[in-house]
Amino acid sequence: MPLYEHVMIARQDLSSAQAEGLMDHFTAILSDNGGTVVMTEYWGVKTMAYKINKNRKGHYLYIRTDTPSAAVLEMERLARLHDDVMRVLSIKVDAHDEGPSVQMQKRDERSERGDRGDRGDRGDRPRR
Repeated sequence: MPLYEHVMIARQDLSSAQAEGLMDHFTAILSDNGGTVVMTEYWGVKTMAYKINKNRKGHYLYIRTDTPSAAVLEMERLARLHDDVMRVLSIKVDAHDEGPSVQMQKRDERSERGDRGDRGDRGDRPRR
């Protein structure tokens, strides 16, 4: 079966328990339609770059699944009809990464950017 990653943004005025209950609701929909949920993460309340439905913040929910496309379509349809869900994004991936998502990793564990090191002389910049 295809592998998917889903991110949902729920309204900011929900409690964290209600947001996690929302995640359980949508994972149950995926499971009922023949899919398996590999992992779920609650990323917490985060500030968005722009307002969505007059909200500046939202609860971010992350789900990794191994599920047929029909189940994904049904889950997205029901999420768009749900009043508490503002946005849904589903991405088909080739393989799931091991361990937690990038959002849940600590900053010191994210070493892909590497050490910035000495920036050298910035002679081309004008003096202030």
